[in-house]
Formats: sequence, C-alpha cells, structure tokens
Amino acid sequence: MNDQITTESTVGDEATLRGLYKDPLELAVLKQLDRLDAHCRNFLAHSPFAVIGSTRPGRGTDVSPRGDAPGFARVLDDWTIAIPDRPGNNRLDTMSNIVADSEVGLLFFIPGIDETLRINGTARLSHDPELLAAAAVNGREPRLVIVVTVREAFLHCGKALKRSKLWQDDYRVEKQSFPSLGRMIVEQTRTPKVTVEQAEASVADGYANTLY
Repeated sequence: MNDQITTESTVGDEATLRGLYKDPLELAVLKQLDRLDAHCRNFLAHSPFAVIGSTRPGRGTDVSPRGDAPGFARVLDDWTIAIPDRPGNNRLDTMSNIVADSEVGLLFFIPGIDETLRINGTARLSHDPELLAAAAVNGREPRLVIVVTVREAFLHCGKALKRSKLWQDDYRVEKQSFPSLGRMIVEQTRTPKVTVEQAEASVADGYANTLY
C-alpha cells in the first residue's frame, strides 16, 4: 500500500495544507478558551466518557478511553480537572507517558449529543488523599488521579458524530455476531497457554468484579 502513495501526492508543509482548505470561520478561532467556562463545566458534568491522547518520546502517541458516571472528570477550578484512574490491564500506557511527557489532549462525549468538548493541556499523576477519597466508588479509591491543567478548551461541532450516526442504530453491531475480546486476543497472540474459553472467562470476571 505504501508504494502506491507517491511523494507528489503527499502534503509536506503547512502552506500546501492550508491552500487546500478555506480559512476557518471567525467563530471557530474565537471559541478556543484558555480556561473552563460555565458551558465547559456543564459539558463535563454530563460526560461519562472521554479519550485521552498522550505521548512518550521514542515510543510515539497513544490514545486511551476513560469512562465512568457523568462528571467523573471533576472540575477543581477553572483551569484544573481530576480524572480517576480506574482498574485496567496494568499496561499503564497513558500513565507512563504522562510521567515522561506531561502533554495531553482529551475529547469528551455525552451520549445523545453530537458535539464534543476538546481539552488540551498538561497532566500529572497524584495520590493526594483528598483527591482519591473524592473519587471513591463503593468505598474503593483509585490508585491515582490524573490532574489536568487546562491550556485550551473548546467545543467541537457534531459533523463527525452525525456522519457516523454514533447515537443511532444504523450501524449498530449485535454483540453475538461479533467475536469476543477473549477470542480476538487469543487468536492474535496465538498463545497455547490460554484457551478462548479461559480468556473469555477472565474478561467476564474483570467486567463483573474489578470495574472499581
């Protein structure tokens, strides 16, 4: 596939890139804030899901999902939010990236709303007792909290979600018609040490017992 992409067809500088598009609307530029206003706060209060992008020198960029009850990204002040790190697979990709490079980008979603909230800034990992206690669910505190200092915050239009019909059933896939996570991982890794049944049981147990 790479051999079919010619050098002549590759955009390699910003001037060429900008020449292919119209200038952004004034509102698209002015909407970028340097803090969280009332609308950003309201969006975060209703959002149960986000993706966080992080980078580690020498390894590249990673994007990871984060989700919990609406408002899980708690606003501490106009420039700061705190996101609990719930139990996962312990790869710690995002966490180790943040330790190496604090730059992060976040995209927040609200089910049923096509618009999204983008936040760019820097992050640090904290085990402050008050932050951990405030993020506890069913008496279980997270090990760490990702504290994000906001540099840019702005609402993103809903064209991508409208095109994908994300909140509609047009492209919905029935769970039973799609391979399970356990099956896909076992077939990808081709490990003889774990059967599909064992992997599926492990995933099911994690979903049932270790969400928090």
